Amino acid sequence: MTTILQIDSSILGANSASRALTADIVARQLKLHPGANVVHRDLAADPAFHLSGQHLAAFQGATPESSALGADIAQGAAYIDDLFTADVIVIGAPMYNFTIPSQLKGWIDRVLVAGRTFRYTEKGPEGLLPADKKVYVVSTRGGIYTGDSPAASLDFQESYLKAALAFIGLTDVSIIRAEGLAISDEAKASAIASAKTEIEALAA
Repeated sequence: MTTILQIDSSILGANSASRALTADIVARQLKLHPGANVVHRDLAADPAFHLSGQHLAAFQGATPESSALGADIAQGAAYIDDLFTADVIVIGAPMYNFTIPSQLKGWIDRVLVAGRTFRYTEKGPEGLLPADKKVYVVSTRGGIYTGDSPAASLDFQESYLKAALAFIGLTDVSIIRAEGLAISDEAKASAIASAKTEIEALAA
């Protein structure tokens, strides 16, 4: 059975463009893979703690200082299990201040773990996740950051996320982009419609 991992990180709830588009991708994948299992991680509603010295001490063998920390460490381990189990990974990644939301950065900090998802070798770092997993990243942003846009050099969102995923072996990444959402209602509607058309054309 196909397993789909859906990760949302927008703080805008029902008003989020990225959440609407990740839901569309999941719906499309369910049409392509009837009966697939969906695992949904909402990083805004149920965020993991950001890494702390207490985390590092626990990772090195110390007893967690509280039950909350112990539960949080278990949640971080579950994030890694999610990635290994999933066949298709859908990540909602809106641009906040030129990069990804801190909630999504917190998730990355919990899944990029030496010895679990990557390892260092004499030839350099090596990702440990199977390369056959498909990743769809929903990229939404208020301005225009592609092509010859004057703001193109400020895009630390898509490039960072693709680099982080590739570091652990996830290289089959497709970007579904809707940008210019804050320019005008017309620009937003056009960008969302274009992204939806792209999603409807996705093949298995």
